[in-house]
Amino acid sequence: MSEPAVVVPKSNPELTPVVAVVMGSDSDWSVMTNASAALIEFGVAHEVEVVSAHRTPEKMIAFGREAAARGIRVIIAGAGGAAHLPGMLAAVTTLPVIGVPVPLGTLDGLDSLLSIVQMPAGVPVATVSIGGARNAGLLAVRILATTDPALATALAEFARQLEVTVAEKNTALQATLGRSVSKTSESGQSTL
Repeated sequence: MSEPAVVVPKSNPELTPVVAVVMGSDSDWSVMTNASAALIEFGVAHEVEVVSAHRTPEKMIAFGREAAARGIRVIIAGAGGAAHLPGMLAAVTTLPVIGVPVPLGTLDGLDSLLSIVQMPAGVPVATVSIGGARNAGLLAVRILATTDPALATALAEFARQLEVTVAEKNTALQATLGRSVSKTSESGQSTL
């Protein structure tokens, strides 16, 4: 089995990958790069590899079975079409697997979504939206943050920044509409 590409944050090149970002084909990278970008944003070292459930089943099984021993704590698996990769990896590991339905020309990824989300009882795959690789990366960060206080703090700041962004967008919209942003008084009544 070839070695997966390892992506480590420039700020700490000594980190060992704790997330695996895998996809059924290199053509899926245009979607899955967003998972990698989210992990980089939070300084999470990860590996990236093409692992096909159908074309390289032995490699896929070995990858899933050996992931925990390599230090991997979460697997993000993107697949299109029949999209068996996330479920098959979940079948051979006890690590959390996050499935990303990759949209293809046919059915725009709905087939992938239905394939990934319909797992039998006992073999769970957390599934994000079609093309939702960024949320898959963020979900992996949340899983890791349950045992990493620094990541938990970074996530709290990330959430705070989302609130600031929404407030800024509301202010801009209200200005476009010619209104000032409403403020809520102590009585709970909106004032303009």
